[in-house]
Amino acid sequence: MATDELSSKLNRRLQIEDGDHDAVAFEESHENGAHEKPATASADSELGAKLQRRGELNEGVGGHQQPSMKVFNPYTEFKEFSRKQIKDMEKMFKEYDSEKDNYIDLMELKLMMEKLGAPQTHLGLKNMIKEVDEDLDGKLSFREFLLIFRKAAAGELAEDSGLHVLARLSEIDVSTEGVKGAKSFFEAKVHAINESNRFEAEIRNEQEEKKRQAEERKQRQAAFKELKSAFK
Repeated sequence: MATDELSSKLNRRLQIEDGDHDAVAFEESHENGAHEKPATASADSELGAKLQRRGELNEGVGGHQQPSMKVFNPYTEFKEFSRKQIKDMEKMFKEYDSEKDNYIDLMELKLMMEKLGAPQTHLGLKNMIKEVDEDLDGKLSFREFLLIFRKAAAGELAEDSGLHVLARLSEIDVSTEGVKGAKSFFEAKVHAINESNRFEAEIRNEQEEKKRQAEERKQRQAAFKELKSAFK
């Protein structure tokens, strides 16, 4: 009987929170000696489900989960490509991301292939996305876009596939000599060191180029001021 009374009180509390004011009358009649028939098994099951659901929500379980915010670094994940190659790929990706949502959807891919001179059928476009669509959202993220060129460089794309055509017509040279050709551990080690040095050299070249551009800009500004003062 104590269990039935506890169940009735919990049921009343849930009904009050859900806006059901008839629960008040139910408890009053129960406390005044009215002997109600115990709740059926289905009612108990429904009450238990509600309580479990409420507990899950309070604990943050079963509610809307925020997507993972894992940081993606193309330079560390796609080490087989140089910084220039990745920047060229990023430039191409942004060029066709007309909605600027960091994705290339089916219509944007359609436009890309048409501009590259290799239009695809609707089914062909869907198959292109499907081949690298790891999260199955029906569109290409920048990481998935880079996977196209990784597969192309590794020879994993069929020559008649849309992705192979895209990589070939993109004018981005992805040919690279990988560690697979190394004959020994030491050759592989030397290759890794050379790759690291090449990466650092590219960063230095970028920094020097930015400095040179800044210096030229400063010189042009000084020349303009000198010319302007001559007319005063």
